[in-house]
Amino acid sequence: MARKLFGTDGVRGVAGDLLTAELALALGRAATLQAGAEHPRVLVVRDTRESGEMLEAALAAGITAAGGDALLAGVLPTPAAPLLLSRYGFDLAAVISASHNPYADNGIKFFGADAFKLSDATELRIEQRLTEPFAKPERIGRVHRLLGMQEDYLRDLHTRFEALDLAGIDVLLDCAHGATHRAAPEIFRRLGAAVTVLADQPDGRNINDGCGSTHVDALAAKVVDGGHDLGFAFDGDGDRVLAVDRAGVVVDGDELIALAALHLRVHDRLPGNGVAVTVMTNYGFHTAMRDAGVEVATTNVGDRYVLEELRARGWALGGEQSGHVIDMGFVPSGDGIASALLTLEALAGGDLAERHAMEKLPQRLVNVRVADRDGAMDSPGLAAATEEASRSLAGRGRVLIRASGTEPLVRVMVEAPTAEEADAVCAQLVATVEATAGTPAP
Repeated sequence: MARKLFGTDGVRGVAGDLLTAELALALGRAATLQAGAEHPRVLVVRDTRESGEMLEAALAAGITAAGGDALLAGVLPTPAAPLLLSRYGFDLAAVISASHNPYADNGIKFFGADAFKLSDATELRIEQRLTEPFAKPERIGRVHRLLGMQEDYLRDLHTRFEALDLAGIDVLLDCAHGATHRAAPEIFRRLGAAVTVLADQPDGRNINDGCGSTHVDALAAKVVDGGHDLGFAFDGDGDRVLAVDRAGVVVDGDELIALAALHLRVHDRLPGNGVAVTVMTNYGFHTAMRDAGVEVATTNVGDRYVLEELRARGWALGGEQSGHVIDMGFVPSGDGIASALLTLEALAGGDLAERHAMEKLPQRLVNVRVADRDGAMDSPGLAAATEEASRSLAGRGRVLIRASGTEPLVRVMVEAPTAEEADAVCAQLVATVEATAGTPAP
């Protein structure tokens, strides 16, 4: 039986529409019952969206109705949840956030007592509990507001990067009016950097609005105009980051992971001598890792799949082009702040603009809106065209055709040695998709 509510990153939708207070209460109750402890202690963390307080209250009601204690830590980056789970031995954590989505959306995702996101099977069991009769618990739980949780998170960051001296570094931080708006500037200052901050005044509705890692061009322009050494842009919940060098060039997750992999390998801190990335990772990354003798495992898109691969192989480093960088040596989650600091650690005082971890191949990505997504993917004509294009780029680039899991789209991606070749091959494949799938309904 497939999950209906949970996607690759929890339950997500428009707050008050799909994601109602009633659903949040039911999820809190079901997840608390599924936790298995006699009186579960459930940590609740949220980002800065205006709907966060409503959902926090509803989750707390569900947790306490199931006999658990709701421990409200307020606004914190998502990765603080698994760190606090491990520090205090909580039974479950719920994070209220829709990450990089607009403010009207929100979401609920859970971390288990082991500090990892819940498995597909556990999420399915929570969904099933939503419709089961609810027995009165032996006790009604309590709600507690936790103080000092941000300081605990900052302490863990400082301990991990205590040898990192950022004196003399001028950094610009874009906090997306989100969950990093206090923690990120503070840890950079504690480590000695000169810090200028953008988008650190959340009002409940401005999260990710023209700022953060989904709008990094704004940061790039300000890095150049202000003469900063580099900049980092976080997303709304703080589990991803993109960088910008002093010339205004955006450095994506592929390059950040490559920098980290080579750095950790040199210092014998890359378990298994391998990294896990997704199918979207640039071909140039694979070439660079092959040349460095680092094994690469490839997964489906989604940080949960990267995590699964890392756990299965006993590796520590992985992530996504979008800026999720996972260093299991610190926390089993993407952590934008930690990833930014790991980047500076890898540079060892060097200039991000002079990085040489990998050479990116030109990439062309087109989302083709179609009437029949499945028909296009099953088309012999598209299969033949894809095989021919892949053969022409063998050893020099690659082709990836994917169906969107949520929209009537077929995603066509081509990487080639030159932008002209990538454009030409991509145009041919887009035309094939359109011919085989038809045009979308109006």
